[in-house]
Amino acid sequence: MNQELFTERGEKRWRAFEDRLKAIEIDKKPGSRDFSLLYRSVCHDLALARQRLFDAHLIDRLNGLALRGHQHLYKTPTGGFSRVTDFCVRGLPIAIRAEVRFVLVAALLFYGSGMALALSIQWFPELVYSVLDPSMVASLEAMYDPESAHHLRPRGYDSDAAMFGFYIRNNVTIGFRTFASGVFAGIGSLFFILYNGVVLGAVAGHLHHIGFGRTFSSFVIGHGALELQAIVLSAAAGLRLGWPILAPGHHRRLDALRLGAKRAVPLVYGAFGLFVGAAVLEAFWSSSVLVPHNVKYGVGAILWLLVGFYFVSPGRNHGP
Repeated sequence: MNQELFTERGEKRWRAFEDRLKAIEIDKKPGSRDFSLLYRSVCHDLALARQRLFDAHLIDRLNGLALRGHQHLYKTPTGGFSRVTDFCVRGLPIAIRAEVRFVLVAALLFYGSGMALALSIQWFPELVYSVLDPSMVASLEAMYDPESAHHLRPRGYDSDAAMFGFYIRNNVTIGFRTFASGVFAGIGSLFFILYNGVVLGAVAGHLHHIGFGRTFSSFVIGHGALELQAIVLSAAAGLRLGWPILAPGHHRRLDALRLGAKRAVPLVYGAFGLFVGAAVLEAFWSSSVLVPHNVKYGVGAILWLLVGFYFVSPGRNHGP
């Protein structure tokens, strides 16, 4: 079905839904069952329009109707805090599932490249020096050596707070670079997600090979549940941003790029929130020497499960 026929068939429903919206907004009364059916019809049309890459103006119109309908149907408050809460509870998981192809590509490249190198280093230890220079390797060994002088010595609160600021700046820099470089037809995001995966694999593989795996794993497992997913979301947002340059569909490339950027924004917001949460955990939990390794493993496993559940479950029965 082309866009002209699609619009011709849907116009009557869209106008009827818009009229119902105006009536509800004037009378301040909740929608009826008929309103709910029209709303779901508009959401279905919006999904089809996005899938078939119809004109950006048509998609924006349907998206606006769907958002207004969602607000009235589910009585979403208009306050800033409520909007943030609604985005965290439903909006972000819905956005992630809407862009699942890009998320899966980013995750496969990131985790696949990291695991491949980490395993290879177990048989060919010298591979670590093809990724990290000797001084960096020596620094990592000193940092995670269980026999080192700083091991099992608690940091002061001031040091934890300072490290929190460092982690925020470092994490956000990585995420922004990975996302923004996607404007080059997604090539920059592909490069940075592979680069980060390879570096992580080199670090993890080398430390496990020399026997420092427990120290390293207990440190990263907690905040890694948030930080690593944030890197994946940053790359997915970059791919979503750059893909319209390669496949604009029925749009002009500029319009397609604008639409891609609009759909990438929720992923960027989500990545930023995960980066902040990861920085909190890394500064005040992961680095704590007062918490036993097994407790960190247990909490880390729970966090990974919760993140996985969050990505696939909330918002399935709500919203456009």
